[in-house]
Amino acid sequence: MRVWPEASMRVWPEASMRVELAVNGRSIAVEVEPRTTLLGCIRDDVGLKGAHAGCEHGVCGACTILLDGEPVRSCLMLAVQADGHAITTIEGLSPGPGELSVLQDAFCETHGLQCGYCTPGMILAAHALLARTLTPTRADIVEAISANLCRCTGYGQIVEAIALAAERLRAANKGPGG
Repeated sequence: MRVWPEASMRVWPEASMRVELAVNGRSIAVEVEPRTTLLGCIRDDVGLKGAHAGCEHGVCGACTILLDGEPVRSCLMLAVQADGHAITTIEGLSPGPGELSVLQDAFCETHGLQCGYCTPGMILAAHALLARTLTPTRADIVEAISANLCRCTGYGQIVEAIALAAERLRAANKGPGG
């Protein structure tokens, strides 16, 4: 066994960087290490736990957030890369405390969620789709959620929930954001 000299075992702290984000419409400034993922920043520094750490390789979609309105894997992005950008998390879709958005309500009504682990990513991917079109085809819906994995529902109820939300938003003649 090799014994390292004490000086070489020192852990040098990385310099922190200031990151300014607009999270769910609120301006936030945090100090992060340059290697901090956006997911880690959102969960640990901002305190929002809706984005989940799933595979941490960008495969499952549990960490999906919206960056300037587009779905992004927050486990693959560094917090410093998001500096100056608008971030929407699942917590930001609610119209008010204790209320559900049309999309969230549709997921509940159609049982589009079971264990709930994939649900925030699915809803945010669907939100981005419905921001582009309120008349998505089944193929559009399937494509929009294709990068998000669900181990419980078999996707049928998720597709149904998104179609129901689109129908309700069309009837109200408004997009998913309001």
